[in-house]
Amino acid sequence: MGNPKGFMAIGRKLAGYRPLHERIKDFGEVEQTLDDKDRQDQASRCMDCGVPFCQWGCPVVNNMPEWQDAIYRGDWKAAIDGLHVTNNFPEFTGRVCPAPCENACTLNIHEEPVTIRENECAAAERGFNLGLIKPQLPKMRTGKKVAVIGSGPAGLACADLLNKWGHTVDLFEKDEAVGGLLRFGIPDFKLNKGVIDRRLNILTQEGLNIKTNCHVGIDIKESNLLKDYDAIVLAIGAMQPRDLKVEGRNLKGVHFAMEFLAQQNRVVAGTKINGEDRIFVAGKNVLVIGGGDTGSDCVGTSVRQEAVSVKQIEILPKPPEKRALNNPWPYWANIHRSSSSHEEGCEREWSLSTTKLIGDRNGNLRAAEVVEVEWMNENGNFKMMEKPETKRTIDTELVLLSMGFVHCVHEGLAQELDLEQDNRGNLKVDNNNQTSRLKVFAAGDAVSGASLVVKAIAAGRKAAKNVQDFLNK
Repeated sequence: MGNPKGFMAIGRKLAGYRPLHERIKDFGEVEQTLDDKDRQDQASRCMDCGVPFCQWGCPVVNNMPEWQDAIYRGDWKAAIDGLHVTNNFPEFTGRVCPAPCENACTLNIHEEPVTIRENECAAAERGFNLGLIKPQLPKMRTGKKVAVIGSGPAGLACADLLNKWGHTVDLFEKDEAVGGLLRFGIPDFKLNKGVIDRRLNILTQEGLNIKTNCHVGIDIKESNLLKDYDAIVLAIGAMQPRDLKVEGRNLKGVHFAMEFLAQQNRVVAGTKINGEDRIFVAGKNVLVIGGGDTGSDCVGTSVRQEAVSVKQIEILPKPPEKRALNNPWPYWANIHRSSSSHEEGCEREWSLSTTKLIGDRNGNLRAAEVVEVEWMNENGNFKMMEKPETKRTIDTELVLLSMGFVHCVHEGLAQELDLEQDNRGNLKVDNNNQTSRLKVFAAGDAVSGASLVVKAIAAGRKAAKNVQDFLNK
């Protein structure tokens, strides 16, 4: 620990965002970077606690004190090597992780945690810029073949480790490019897709076989899969969106959030979308239903497409500004948060339920009927009650449904393999990530339900270890 009093002498300093008037005109990353001196000062604030709660809060259990100290000392190789011990892709999590580690940081008792997420991103970027992140080819091949289905963060992490351990790994992706929601869900203003491609270049040089535009279960049948591979890992995500079952749902102008976000990401990548198929909000009043991160991404994308107005509504109550007494440190703080997108122009409302969508005679959306709700705690079970006298309409020509995902898509491979599901519709696995079919494993959101990128990476790493143990028997 280079500076045991760094946290006393130096305050928390964030890199901040590009100027608002500039960033809303493009899809470039909004977050700025600190210079090396400021970044090393921020790393020096790590106290190297006797009990590093930051590690407890981190799904991949990053060794924060060690690589924070390395950054402080300017030893970028030690920093990135330390990060790679626990995290395959620190350049991803350093950009899009909500940083549960910072919530658990001891300095967060005084709301001044170490800038762990930004420090992680800085270490990854310096690692690439200095040529410290290089292909590490396996010393030998085991002769075992593994198929990983799905190239989101869980599939990528699993495939990466199994390939590094010497197995021949084929990574299958149904879309035209690798990344899953990293590529098609998260907007470029949060994660430039060149960051993904840069890492993929490393993985392919290491011998990972990537097969895009290959929908396993349709293009490749499950019988061939079971015959050709020693183990199969399903990392197909939780892509079944939660729908809004109200009158007017089928009006023109109502779309799932992922339809909107994935299309815009493809446009940024250079894909041409036909006029009638293009979801474009310029000149429209946009209503985003759902208050999570995906809804926030819809807000930022709508602003960049020059919507007339953007409103985001959430059925749950507005979170408190400060931690409640029953939500103490070091647990995740359930508090009100705003993203860079919210700062760009958005009206937000809470405790609103959508009861009806209203259209004109041509079937075009014109308004949404909403009602205020309150949540009653009945013996620990929360029950939603409408306030009938509060019904009103919100003028809108385009609604984006961002209410989360219910489970993985069952049609196709999961159905063909006849895999057992849990009571939420997720793929059921045992403690070793094995499904109800021999040599078929599953990991990530397909098992847990939709969650964080960092949790998906952790799940992919765990699955890789269990597949390794299975292959070594």
